[in-house]
Amino acid sequence: MFEVPSSLKLLLSRFNVAHQQASHFHSLRYVQQDSLGLSVTRNVVDPPRRHRSCGVMLCVRVNGNEAFAATSDLTEKGLEQAYDQALLLAHAMGQRALLSLPPLQGAAVHSEYRSPSLAQALPDAAHWLDVLRGESAKVPQHERLVNWSASLNITDTQQLYVDSTGSEIASHKRLFFPELDVTAFDGQQSQRRTWAIARQGGSELVHASGFIGQIEQVADQALQLLAAPNTPEGPRDLLLMPDQMILQIHESIGHPLELDRILGDERNYAGTSFVTQDMFGSYQYGSPLLNVSFDPQVPDELASYSHDDEGTPAHKHLLIEAGVLKRPLGGALSQARSGLDGVANSRACDWNRPPIDRMANLNVEPGDQSLAQMIGNIEHGILMATNRSWSIDQARNKFQFGCEWAQLIENGELAGVVKNPNYRGISSQFWRNLSAVGDRSTFEVMGTPNCGKGEPNQAVTVGHASPPCVFSQIDVFGGQA
Repeated sequence: MFEVPSSLKLLLSRFNVAHQQASHFHSLRYVQQDSLGLSVTRNVVDPPRRHRSCGVMLCVRVNGNEAFAATSDLTEKGLEQAYDQALLLAHAMGQRALLSLPPLQGAAVHSEYRSPSLAQALPDAAHWLDVLRGESAKVPQHERLVNWSASLNITDTQQLYVDSTGSEIASHKRLFFPELDVTAFDGQQSQRRTWAIARQGGSELVHASGFIGQIEQVADQALQLLAAPNTPEGPRDLLLMPDQMILQIHESIGHPLELDRILGDERNYAGTSFVTQDMFGSYQYGSPLLNVSFDPQVPDELASYSHDDEGTPAHKHLLIEAGVLKRPLGGALSQARSGLDGVANSRACDWNRPPIDRMANLNVEPGDQSLAQMIGNIEHGILMATNRSWSIDQARNKFQFGCEWAQLIENGELAGVVKNPNYRGISSQFWRNLSAVGDRSTFEVMGTPNCGKGEPNQAVTVGHASPPCVFSQIDVFGGQA
């Protein structure tokens, strides 16, 4: 059963029915978010962090004009006041609106989405603190290991969407973010090594992910980096592991393909895009090996859902197929503005924000090579893993990214560890240098909890899944020793 209190669910439904006779469209989106943050630093338990956010966003569309109003007053009076405010704003827009939206039509939708394993009881905070203390205690006693932590954040989000067509769409998502962090310092320089996953589901994710016992390897790699030489400079074949691929996908495919950004709405906050509307259907975004999907149906990926926050059903679509740009990341509003087919990705971070075009699950589809094959086919290259820094221009085109971990590849074999690895390129050229894509056995589901966009800002979770990928002749270089 969906966990929204029955009294509130009844109130929302009754309110919705009472306004269905109006000539305009309206929707209500109730959201309750509960989060728990736990961490242990240097074997000392940090204060737990709990947060709850709860409220309703109302949307009203009148004569092609759409307006929003939000409230945390979950009474009939509170809903009426928010509804009246949105209705007043929609009427006030009059002839000043930039776009006249088409009337919404279609049959009512009834749907429910739940994260995997929600039926299983969730252990309490004391259990998780015991797990984190156990991991923290495994860090070796070494004079150069100066700081370390083990943490876990859990977010539980319940949402109920109803609208004047009679639709009722419920979802309940539980997200887990376990992370390990170790810093080594030799008196002159420091090196940091981290490990993290981000998925939705039940508590089994923490144990099945490899989190337990991982911190010893993380600490060992931090020490290896201290003793390693700096990354050499010059063109090399670049093997990016999945935990760095997610950043590459996010910054140089995801954000450039957001349709509201392409239409110019993001100039003030995070730049525009080098992609233009006329590129779809013909532009060679990458090599023929590149296939990128919007896929909201991967069970444990962060942004899997049945419908977006405007009630649009979500299905898998290829955005890039055999390297050719096919479809943008644009929800219903941007599709109406541009005339392009998009996807169901109108998303909001909470009840007090309207939905906008956002990345959701954005994945590179698997290829046909094992990790051993990819390494074996590289004569002069470098493997990089785990993002450390990123910089990209306002058009999401020129970029420079840094990683935590790197190993040289010489004559088809992994060679020594090198530190401070960086690489740079241009999005419109970088993906055309894609020369190998890992197979299904190398494919990893990951994601990020804090993709920011919009004014006022919205930080949302984004899922990314990818195999390792090889890019030919990329400019790599080291940082400060």
